[in-house]
Amino acid sequence: MSYSLSNKIALVTGVTSGIGLATAKVFAAAGARLILVARRKERLDELADELKREHKTATHVVELDVRDHGAVERAIAALPSEWREIDILVNNAGLSRGLDKLWQGKLEDWEEMIDTNVKGLLYMTRQVLPGMVERNRGHVVNLGSTAGHQVYPGGNVYCATKFAERALSDSMKADLLGTAVRVTSVDPGMVETEFSEVRFRGDREKAATVYKGLAPLKPEDVADAVLWAVTRPAHVNVGTIVMTPTDQASSLLIHRR
Repeated sequence: MSYSLSNKIALVTGVTSGIGLATAKVFAAAGARLILVARRKERLDELADELKREHKTATHVVELDVRDHGAVERAIAALPSEWREIDILVNNAGLSRGLDKLWQGKLEDWEEMIDTNVKGLLYMTRQVLPGMVERNRGHVVNLGSTAGHQVYPGGNVYCATKFAERALSDSMKADLLGTAVRVTSVDPGMVETEFSEVRFRGDREKAATVYKGLAPLKPEDVADAVLWAVTRPAHVNVGTIVMTPTDQASSLLIHRR
């Protein structure tokens, strides 16, 4: 039997756009209760209203920057009692900045990527995972990337953060051996979200060239993979899902029409 999400508590970070938003929606449709975490309060409130209207979803909104360890610790500690037993943690918050060659890279870009993609994942997991271990149930889903399997020109520090995410996911599985807590890394290739706009700091024209001439993945495709992984029977742990558009064979092999 598959694992039902009905009334399960799922915490999703970076939930106001892209893969995080799509994941929240498929979880809501599956009957989960949702802790919605992101930096943009207005979008969080709009999403909570939408999920309640469309799915009668119970939600708890947390305005939070995962880079702030103290804020993460306080936010989890402050969860109301009915929201504390988190069943699923989706570490989705992440970003890339620029495509500079390493010797031309900007320190602030490096720090933002490392602080969000690696340290933010660690901060959230450190606060949520102990409860899962104590209850002997739970599932951590980390959003990785094909950039964690193969580097590409200009990807240096971003790729390094995704290689780190992959290592942390594997390490979590090793540390959790003997418990019923599961860990999955979902590693997509090219997905058309705000990702490239963020990478190029709002330059939409430049961002559009990333997907020009090919059919990229959609956020809903990745959310569907996340949903599939967390609804496998309790004795099944899907370790890693690597997914790309049909037009992409690797980080370096892309077919454009």
